[in-house]
Amino acid sequence: MRLSTRALMLMMTTAMAVTIGMSGSVSAQTSRALPVPGVAPARDVPGAHEVPDATTEYKVLFDVVRGAATPTDVNPILQAAARYVNTLAKVGVPAEHRKIAVIFHQGGTPAILKDEAYKARNDGQSNPNIEIIRALANAGVEFHVCGQAVLGMKIDTNDIQPEIQLDLWALTTIVNMEQRGYVRIGG
Repeated sequence: MRLSTRALMLMMTTAMAVTIGMSGSVSAQTSRALPVPGVAPARDVPGAHEVPDATTEYKVLFDVVRGAATPTDVNPILQAAARYVNTLAKVGVPAEHRKIAVIFHQGGTPAILKDEAYKARNDGQSNPNIEIIRALANAGVEFHVCGQAVLGMKIDTNDIQPEIQLDLWALTTIVNMEQRGYVRIGG
């Protein structure tokens, strides 16, 4: 079957329009605002086989069991959670498919403190975790803190940031969330 010049030109024009349209949607997707401002998503890896799937519901529990290296550093697990949320968003996983949670306990517990309480425990140093916790909460991440750690560290519940839910015990929270299908990261 032989195509006329006109039919061939029409096919080529259509193919170019589809290609341009697809590249425009990719640019729009990667240039839109990410849920957690100021945190870069994972970099693209050409030829990567395992990548997030927009049709999958991601249920992930980030376990903040250790503090940052110094009181002036943001906890690295919070940074990982923010990067993960932004990576899922970047590749098109809708917000309703991003079920992300964070549990604070043991050495990670002080990150939950309001600024004045953190300063009182850290020689006047402001809590560097507040901004990322607020940004993650605005992106739909839920936060939990171990009540046993709060009691053990003699933290007044009024000194816990409002985004963070006080639970009985981290062990209970972790088990309950894993039974609901959450995958635990960190710890």
